[in-house]
Amino acid sequence: MFAYTMSNDSKPIVIMGAGLSGLAASIILAKGGRKVIIHDIRSDSGARFDGDFQGLENWTTGTDFFDELREWGIEPNEFKSTEFHEMDLAHPDDEITKPWSPRVAFRVVERGSDKHTIDQGLKRLAIKEGVEIRYKSKIKPEECDIIAAGPKDTSAVAYGEIFKTSFPNHVTFQLNDKLAPGAYSYLIVIDGIGLICTCLWRKQSNSSRYLNETINWYEKNYPELDRTPIKRVGGKGDFAIHSSYKSENKYYVGEAGGLQDFMWGFGMRYAITSGILAAKDILGESDYESEIKSRLLPKLKTSVVNRFLINRVGDRAYKKVAKYWMKHQKKHGDGLVFMEMLYNWGIFRRFIYFFANLGMLKKGVTKDGRSIRRMPFRKALKRDVWEPSERAIEIGQEWKEIRKDGGKISFSNDSDSNSIPNSLEASD
Repeated sequence: MFAYTMSNDSKPIVIMGAGLSGLAASIILAKGGRKVIIHDIRSDSGARFDGDFQGLENWTTGTDFFDELREWGIEPNEFKSTEFHEMDLAHPDDEITKPWSPRVAFRVVERGSDKHTIDQGLKRLAIKEGVEIRYKSKIKPEECDIIAAGPKDTSAVAYGEIFKTSFPNHVTFQLNDKLAPGAYSYLIVIDGIGLICTCLWRKQSNSSRYLNETINWYEKNYPELDRTPIKRVGGKGDFAIHSSYKSENKYYVGEAGGLQDFMWGFGMRYAITSGILAAKDILGESDYESEIKSRLLPKLKTSVVNRFLINRVGDRAYKKVAKYWMKHQKKHGDGLVFMEMLYNWGIFRRFIYFFANLGMLKKGVTKDGRSIRRMPFRKALKRDVWEPSERAIEIGQEWKEIRKDGGKISFSNDSDSNSIPNSLEASD
């Protein structure tokens, strides 16, 4: 049994950030008998988002994440989630195949401040346990025990459109280096609301051009997809490998610790897990640093390698990945086995990580003196220069008219940088 981190158990545990990682930590701490105070600069949990859908992955550990949540005492039925066993996988050459698993491959949840979102679900569970949450409250990091704030730098950007539709619940994951430079796009439809989103892992001056062309692609390939636009949303990710995740008795969890998948951008499972592990350390049940480095860091490093390899060749690699995925699924009868294999921290990926670390990550130092290696927002390439299609231009013009009638752009941003949302606004 580990010794308590806090010398005085009556002293409140102070958390910066009422997002997923901060709320998860607070629930475990409160269940363990500790008084918890969370400070958040926003008006509510989830206020950083605006109703966009995100995926909860279920492949990095071989254990269903909802089973883990219940073991930790967090009831996932408190928020709405939609299970998927199958999705459409769109190859760079527009071929569409269907990865499938008899297990739950992933779940889609909504982010934001509406009652059914995962943010509000965890908030209710925290309040039920007696956690005190102070919104619109600014606090210094040195006054906190757990740092659970959002990203401060930018490694990638996502930009999407939310719309009404009669299309059935559905997910398409598209690998296309033109429409999503260095990354992917996706279509999610849940109960009459859809989201088409493109992710940019290379910096672009006109981000809406990629979204308009991506919408055009989905219109052509899913002609039965009726779309009544509501709003456009955006967000960013900050990806980094930290030398340590605990410094001077302060725990860095979720995005504050750079704990996001470098390959696909998934971060919610990492965020919640890291928050819980930090709480268990404070309660004397485990050691946070060793748990992060044994349970999460190998997966992060594997995703660095995967991202490094994909960055080298673009669509050619995407096509090979898609084809091999289907062959692997046919052999094993479960497409999720392939995804689990991608996160195997074996000899090959350990070897490649040496080169990925040097060639793709940039050295840095945090304000508290910890060294990190961040993935910077990469520069645009020559192949990113192309002329939009006529239909994509029409989609852009249609959005301008929708904006005049009240359509809005919402960009979740935690840093002092306004360059990204401004570029989105100017390009519409």
